Amino acid sequence: MGVVTPFPLAGKPSQIGFDRAELNRILDLYGRMVAAGHWRDYAMSLGRDVAEFAAFRRTAERPEFRIEKRPALRNKQGMWALYGEAGQIVKRGHELGPVLAPVERRLMKLVDG
Repeated sequence: MGVVTPFPLAGKPSQIGFDRAELNRILDLYGRMVAAGHWRDYAMSLGRDVAEFAAFRRTAERPEFRIEKRPALRNKQGMWALYGEAGQIVKRGHELGPVLAPVERRLMKLVDG
């Protein structure tokens, strides 16, 4: 006989991910940075506790920025965090827009300069 896999119940999800609006916002920023010639590659990691989007200048390097969603911190520091290339926290918050603001400002400098 076959093996019956139980349907996951409500509660803690088995995997954290980005919803459509969040992913649209992140990929829109990524596309504009690619068009500006700054980023060339990205990677996503979806785990039990955290979902990450990493943007790279070159594929073989460390990511320039990592956008992290950690719902366990929703009621504390905020579930969104932006990490720099050296692993330092650049911005943390409860909403995605303000957390992406430092990258948006960098994009403005790239386009204007």
